[in-house]
Amino acid sequence: MKTEFLQEAPPIIREFLTYIDNVQGRASLTVDEYYRDLRTFFRYIIKERGLVSAETEFEDIDISNVDIEMVRSIAFSDIISFLNYCKEDRKNKAAARARKTTSLKRYFNYLVVKIQKLEYDPTEALESPKKGKSLPKYLTLEESLKLLQAVDGEFRQRDYCILVFFLNCGMRLSELIGINLGDINSEHMLKIRGKGNKERIVYLNDACVRALDAYMQVRPVDGVKDKNALFISRNKNRISRKAVQQIVYNNLKKIGLDGQGYSVHKLRHTAATLMYQNGGVDVRTLQVVLGHENLGTTQIYTHIADRQVKEAIEANPLNKI
Repeated sequence: MKTEFLQEAPPIIREFLTYIDNVQGRASLTVDEYYRDLRTFFRYIIKERGLVSAETEFEDIDISNVDIEMVRSIAFSDIISFLNYCKEDRKNKAAARARKTTSLKRYFNYLVVKIQKLEYDPTEALESPKKGKSLPKYLTLEESLKLLQAVDGEFRQRDYCILVFFLNCGMRLSELIGINLGDINSEHMLKIRGKGNKERIVYLNDACVRALDAYMQVRPVDGVKDKNALFISRNKNRISRKAVQQIVYNNLKKIGLDGQGYSVHKLRHTAATLMYQNGGVDVRTLQVVLGHENLGTTQIYTHIADRQVKEAIEANPLNKI
């Protein structure tokens, strides 16, 4: 995406993205998210102001003409209207709207405070949408085993290894596709680059080692474009986010779990839940494994156990007396 924003983004947005990329050292994924959020916002503004024909598809709206004059014209009401559009039309949940709010606040703060191109920050009084507390969705142990058993096809060793890594290590999608061959040492320790380019070490258990060994026997060597990448695509590039998402979706579909809200990130929840409930891993150790900055983020897995205890007691037939 970095190349994409360098080519597509107008200067007034590109300068901000370059600043958070090069000066603040934000992770590439974070820069990508800021770009997508700002692109969505200005597409909305362009469409609302009638600067494109009514027939133009939203995703086809070109933002290359966004300049400082348009940015100066943005009012608090425009921001609120955009967030309402995200909720009602795009069906964005509170977490997605909160991220867009953060992107906009940081962008306008940059223009006002860092480079003084604006005198007024329309997001200054903007509050972030309150995120509801919901328990993470995850696969049961039996469903996890079925998912692994469903893997087949031309790239079964690679796909199986990917699923095993997700279900055993609890890594994020961006972390998995970013793994290089040199990140795994002879003692089966894996160096992961997480959010904010923070590194952590994860131990590969026996299941991961066996899956990795099987994949390495068939991993392409000749013609590989990114020789450092662990997971290689059909076209011999580093495997993409979309390809991994499709691998997970296809195998979920095989076991009848498609269309039920499961995703790559739910495999991370699954790994965490299985470690906490079945493996006896304490919450602070789980925090390190998952790479959570705050313990509170990890503690949601304790609530899963609390809920199951409550459901077990309520299931007692004497409950009806």
